[in-house]
Amino acid sequence: MPVIMGTAGHIDHGKTTLIKALTGIDCDRLAEEKKRGITIELGFAFMELPGGARLGVVDVPGHERFVKNMVAGAAGIDFVLLAIAADEGVMPQTREHLEICSLLGISGGVVALTKADIVEPEWLDMVTEDVRSFLSGTFLAGAKAIPVSAHTGAGLDVLTAALADLAARFRPLRRSDLVRLPVDRVFTMKGYGTVATGTLISGRIAAGDDLTVYPRGLATKARNLQVHGLPAELAAAGQRTAVNLQGLEVGDVARGDVLARPGTLFPSTLWDIELSCLSSSPLPLKHRTELHFHHGCREALAKLHLLDRDKLEPGQACVCQVRFTEPMNGVFGDRCVLRSFSPLRTVAGGKLLGPLAKPLKRHCAQLAALSALSALSGTAPEELILAQLSLAGEAGASFPGLLVLTGLESRELDKALQNLSARQAVFQFDREARIFLHGEQLASLSERLLAFMAAFHAKNRIKPGLTRSELASSGGARIAPKLFHFLVERLLKSGALTAEAEIIRLPGHVSTLGADQDTMRAGIVAAYAAGGLTPPNLPDVLGPLGASAREAAPVFKVLLDQGLLLKIKEDMYFDASAVAGLTERVLAYFKTAAELGPVEFKELTGLSRKYAIPLLEFFDKQKLTMRVGDKRRLRGG
Repeated sequence: MPVIMGTAGHIDHGKTTLIKALTGIDCDRLAEEKKRGITIELGFAFMELPGGARLGVVDVPGHERFVKNMVAGAAGIDFVLLAIAADEGVMPQTREHLEICSLLGISGGVVALTKADIVEPEWLDMVTEDVRSFLSGTFLAGAKAIPVSAHTGAGLDVLTAALADLAARFRPLRRSDLVRLPVDRVFTMKGYGTVATGTLISGRIAAGDDLTVYPRGLATKARNLQVHGLPAELAAAGQRTAVNLQGLEVGDVARGDVLARPGTLFPSTLWDIELSCLSSSPLPLKHRTELHFHHGCREALAKLHLLDRDKLEPGQACVCQVRFTEPMNGVFGDRCVLRSFSPLRTVAGGKLLGPLAKPLKRHCAQLAALSALSALSGTAPEELILAQLSLAGEAGASFPGLLVLTGLESRELDKALQNLSARQAVFQFDREARIFLHGEQLASLSERLLAFMAAFHAKNRIKPGLTRSELASSGGARIAPKLFHFLVERLLKSGALTAEAEIIRLPGHVSTLGADQDTMRAGIVAAYAAGGLTPPNLPDVLGPLGASAREAAPVFKVLLDQGLLLKIKEDMYFDASAVAGLTERVLAYFKTAAELGPVEFKELTGLSRKYAIPLLEFFDKQKLTMRVGDKRRLRGG
C-alpha cells in the first residue's frame, strides 16, 4: 500500500533542507523561494527506503502567512515528519501545524530534532525533554524524537530507519472504488499541455480514463500519468500522481478542484459537519461566524450555522451546518480545518457528516439523527445508511449519492442495501436511477396519501374516487412521479387502495348522496322509468325538481355508476331496465333475421327516428351490432 509522508514545523526549522538530505530532491523550486530562503509553495519528493519501498513526501511551508498552503499539502498524507529545530525548540507554527495534523485525522509520525550539530549536548537533552512534554497528550505522544543534522549527515540513517519502520507498519484505509484526486498544482508542460498533480486519496486512475473536474463539471481524459515523477499506466490510492488532462487549458483547473469519475461527486454549498473548537482558540465560535474553511486542497469562505446553541466554546464540539460561497465536493468522514479571519489562525476542525445537506432549522427534530451520524462511521453500515436516508427525507438518495453519504465501498454498500431491502427497512422506488427511500418515509407517505383519500371521500361522497392522474396532481402533487407510481402500486397490492377501471378509491368507499340529492335522485329515476324507451327531455325532468343541470350532474353520475340510467348521447338518458328489455327483443329478432334496418327497427319498437337512431348507434358502440350500409347485423352472428 503506497504511503505519503508530510512535513510539519515552524519556519526555518530545516524541513526542506532535511528532505533534500534524505531524498536528494530540492523541494524549493520557485525563484522567490531560493531568493528568500523560505518555502512558499508545496514541494514534492520521494525517497527509496530500505527494502525497496518508495515513500512519497509532501513538503509544506512553515511561515504563518502560508498555513493555507500547508493545509492543502496535508490533505492525503498518512503520517507526519515534525521538524523542530534543536536551537529554538517548540515555536508557534510547531503548535499550529500539530493541531492541523490532529484535526485532519493524522495519527502517526516521527519527530526530527534538526540542527542538532549547532547545540551543546546538554541543550539538546533539555530540548528533547521539552519536546516530549509538548507532545504529551497529542497523537505524537511517545513518538521517536531523533536528533539529526542535514549538514553533517548525523542521525539521518536512524531517521531513515524510523521512517521505513513507520511506512512498513502503516496500513492506511483507502477506498478502491471512488476516484478522488484533490488538485494541489496545475501547470503546462511543453509537448503535453495541462498537467494537474495531487495525492490520489482513493480509487485508481488509468491512462485513457474519463474524468471530470469538480465542482466545475468539466469533462476530460487522463491522457498520460506520472506516479512519483515516473511515467505510469496506472495510479493507485496513496500515490503522488500527475495527470495530463486532455482538452483543457491550464486556466480551466485550479488548486482545490477534484478529479473524479463522471457522475460520482455532487457539488453543494451546504454541509453538515461535526465541529470541534480547539482548546487553544482565543474566542468561542458564534452562530453565523464567517471563517476560512479548508477541505482537501480547497480554501473557501464559510458561515457557521449552529443548530443547538448560540456559540461553541473552546474545547467543545457540536454538529452544525456550514454554508459556502462556492460549491464544494466531499465524502462522509472527510476532515476539514477552520481558520478565523482575525487573528488569522486555526480555531477548529470538522468531520463531514452530510455532503448533500438540506437546510435545517435551529433546534429541529432532525438534530438527533444528525448527531448520531458521527458515532456510526466505519462501525455500522446499515445504521449509517438508514440515518442518511432519514435525513434525505422524501427525496431519498441514489446509489452514487449514498457512496458519498456513507463513505462505504460499492460492494459493502450494495450488500447492506440488499439486507435492508429484504427487511423492508429501505425501498428502491426507481430501479433505473437506483434511488432508495427509508421505510419510515414510505410509511409516512402512504399514511399521507390514504388520509388524503379519506378526506376526499368525506368531502365528495357522491364521487366514486379519483383517476390516477387526478390523484397525482392533488394528493401526490409534491411526490416525485416515479415514487408516486411506486407508492400507489404498493398500496393497491396491499389492498389499502382499490381500483375499478380508471378510478382509485379506498376499499370501503361507496358513493352516497346527501338528503336533498336523494330527493332529486328519486325524482329523476321515476321520470326516466315512466318514460321507458321514450324518455323525457332533460329540462322537463329537472324543471319540476327545481334543479339546474349543474346541480343535477353529480346525481346523474351516481345513477350512471349504479347502472340505473344509460347515457345514449349528450343530454339523452334512458332507463337502463327499458334498454335491457329492448336488447332482449333485438336479440330475439336476429334469431329469425340476418339484418335489421331502420324500418324494421321502427316496426319492432314503434319508436320515432328521434330515439331509434341514437339507440341503434348505441348498440353499435356496445358491440351488440355492426353497421353494414343502412343495415345492422348481429356482431359475431
